[in-house]
Amino acid sequence: TDVNECTSENPCTQTCVNTYGSFLCRCEPGYELEADGVNCSDMDECSFSEFLCQHECVNGPGSYYCICPSGYNLLDDSRSCQDINECEIRNFTCTPQQTCFNIPGEYKCLDPVRCEEPYIQINENRCMCPAENAGCRDQPFTILYRVMDMVSGRSVPSDIFQMQATTRYPGAYYIFQIKSGNEGREFYMR
Repeated sequence: TDVNECTSENPCTQTCVNTYGSFLCRCEPGYELEADGVNCSDMDECSFSEFLCQHECVNGPGSYYCICPSGYNLLDDSRSCQDINECEIRNFTCTPQQTCFNIPGEYKCLDPVRCEEPYIQINENRCMCPAENAGCRDQPFTILYRVMDMVSGRSVPSDIFQMQATTRYPGAYYIFQIKSGNEGREFYMR
């Protein structure tokens, strides 16, 4: 008569399976059987693949979980991270005069546009140099300020935005140039 080792002595640390004349030990999901055939040790799922989690994988007993950096939420798939738009949920510390601008993982408070002499402000993002002002002779007629976000992971080269000259002012000529912020030469115009 077969002796059921699983009920009489149960040598396994997790699950015991009786066989004729012997027994087998099995481990719960997330654990692996050690060389002794009896003990189970935690499996480090995070070491198997760097693609289990979008940001960081944390191994736990019999399983793993994903965490996201500050400023991100873990999505329902329990592995992907999504940026928290602090401006949208009104979780920011900008003054009423400033504009909240969401950036990945955080936000920035942008000060309102201030036109420098001889320019005058004609709306919230446009400055104009009046033609009758002698200091405007060799200056651009208008300066338009635009803030835009650029998502990382784009294939390059790619067009970011387009500007177009107008024929509204006969005899005018247009010069388009990058005035600042391109010290690393990441951007160019065509």
